[in-house]
Amino acid sequence: MCTVHGLAVAWALTSPSQDEREVLRSMLEHLAPTSAHTIIADKGYRSKDLEDDPNQAGLTLLHPAARNQTPRPGAGLLRPLRQRIESVFDTLTDQLERHNGRTPTAVTARVAQRILALTAAIWHNDKTGNPHLRSLTPYDH
Repeated sequence: MCTVHGLAVAWALTSPSQDEREVLRSMLEHLAPTSAHTIIADKGYRSKDLEDDPNQAGLTLLHPAARNQTPRPGAGLLRPLRQRIESVFDTLTDQLERHNGRTPTAVTARVAQRILALTAAIWHNDKTGNPHLRSLTPYDH
């Protein structure tokens, strides 16, 4: 889970067979309480249970309409944000697929290293005035 600028605020390593909606629910429980969270997700997170869960007060889940649903109001506004989400996902996936960890602990440590490195790059780009916060080009040697 990340901000619109690509800064990771929560992450989890799970089995591929685990329901992503349950992982999302667990990550939300560990976020610092705020007045509200708006989650922009893909269609796979569509769940009436998740949207109506009383334990997720203040949660707004935005996702595209399914093929058999009428398009949601403002769906066109989500497109650029979803492209950014995919870009962040691609950046992390590219780095995470080459972790070389041989044990679950090693994989977790390597994933944490990469997320920390991306966080440091975003922070540095913000502090130096780079308009492209997720730009990793200066650090890719």
